[in-house]
Amino acid sequence: MQSILPFGAARLAEMPGSGLRERKKARTRRHIADTATRLFAERGYEHVAISDVARAAEVAEQTVYNYFPTKEQLVTDQDEEIQDRLCDLIRSRPPAITPAAAIRDSVLESVAGIRSIPADTWRGEIGYLAAISPTVHRLVLELTDRQAAALAGAISDTTAIPPELAKLHGIALAAVFQIIITEAGRRTLEGQSQAEIADELYPIVGNIVDELDRWLSVSGAPTSRM
Repeated sequence: MQSILPFGAARLAEMPGSGLRERKKARTRRHIADTATRLFAERGYEHVAISDVARAAEVAEQTVYNYFPTKEQLVTDQDEEIQDRLCDLIRSRPPAITPAAAIRDSVLESVAGIRSIPADTWRGEIGYLAAISPTVHRLVLELTDRQAAALAGAISDTTAIPPELAKLHGIALAAVFQIIITEAGRRTLEGQSQAEIADELYPIVGNIVDELDRWLSVSGAPTSRM
């Protein structure tokens, strides 16, 4: 997945201060993930094996496993990176800002980023794959559960509300990304272009996050613990 979209295979950026070894590993990882996405777009998730990815990427099969221990991680490996980004935004927000408001810009950037994904790999992204594959659909649900738990933890750490309410808030915020994934896949199946999907989803998602901002302001005082 390109840019900071909250779904898809990992596209890890090379850190400016990283050493040669780390940069080489990042390039290899990105190359493998890009190759897998292209194959998923061409054949579908179920019809691509790790051996196919290794062959197309011109690396040893064990090399693929070194970076992606399971085939599923070729689709969801960016999950942890996205979680960390969102949790950092929630933890660093000013006291008067709700968690929804804290992640709003990042969420909308992810929607706008749909435009930048190469057209020949778009159908290899998690949104479309989840729309046509029960296996990937299950992965999306699992990803959403992990994200909800991580966000709830960040909210609970920084907001003076009961843990149960923090969990509910985390579920609500994670659902935003599930909506993006689901809608991207459904609209692709219906024949919409990436530009059309991004244009139509942007105000919809913005309204959802704004509504969550109002709800969180009422349901739990955003008082920082820090």
